[in-house]
Amino acid sequence: MSKPRRRVRKVDGILLLDKPRGLSSNQALQQVRKLFEAEKGGHTGSLDPLATGLLPVCLGEATKIAGGLLGARKAYDTVARLGTVTDTDDADGQPLRERPVPPLRVAEIDAALQALTGRIMQRPPIYSALKRGGEPLYAKARRGEHVEVEPREVDVHLFALQSAADLVDDLQGVPPQLRLHVECGSGTYVRSLVRDLGEALGCGAHVTELRRTWVDPFRDPRLWTLEALQALSERGRAALEACLLPIEAGMAAWPEIRLDPRQVQALSYGQAVSGGFHPQGEVGVFDLNGRALGLGEVDADGRLHPQRLFSWAVSQPGRVVRC
Repeated sequence: MSKPRRRVRKVDGILLLDKPRGLSSNQALQQVRKLFEAEKGGHTGSLDPLATGLLPVCLGEATKIAGGLLGARKAYDTVARLGTVTDTDDADGQPLRERPVPPLRVAEIDAALQALTGRIMQRPPIYSALKRGGEPLYAKARRGEHVEVEPREVDVHLFALQSAADLVDDLQGVPPQLRLHVECGSGTYVRSLVRDLGEALGCGAHVTELRRTWVDPFRDPRLWTLEALQALSERGRAALEACLLPIEAGMAAWPEIRLDPRQVQALSYGQAVSGGFHPQGEVGVFDLNGRALGLGEVDADGRLHPQRLFSWAVSQPGRVVRC
């Protein structure tokens, strides 16, 4: 017998999920979708299975702004284990080589961190979700294929030492490790930063812990665990949906343009709107009450063109758009 189809419904909003260790980002997303019975969903920026912390999940119409959240600035706390290099650059991989950890001073560590800060060239891990020929690199690497990864430019805004107590105090039974804080732009791999830091220190290193603490614009996030969401789901839909942020909460990355009812009506029919709008480029579109209508594009003449409008902002036959 075929399995019954899962019931789905239209749910719109943003969930700030505290992803647990051991799940892929997609596995965590699917669990959220199942709990909310959400018809559509997507996450904004993968976290490795080893990693925990903030994974913004966009449900329903919020998926239309997911691309803007992918490129947002992010922050992480991580633990770097010195002396061992792995094939994945983290503790989930196989050790490739081990080296003794030389005597290190905090000033040396800070200098190495500073050299990896700013606009830098970074080689992503071979075991990563980057695609080549439509296939993730990790799939090729797992088959034993030779994988060449080209360095690329990334932005590292802050790479700082939080604690070196496990290293400089020579704690009995504790492996030499550094506790670090990273703030970076889109496409930056913390695993690669730690790997390159280990090489700069002359001993190699890999990530043993990684937690994403915030993603713009969610600098002080209220996170929800899967366990907490499960408990709320047992109390009913209203309790569960109270965890969702409105779509407007995720639109800080775009310059804001507000439209009067006449302009909203025109945009809803797919028409460009004149009005000397600025700045040029992609913008967030709102009505006069502050309700988000979607994304638009301002051309060189200051005309606003609809790009990705939310369902409630698109006119349908026999339907009047109200503001």
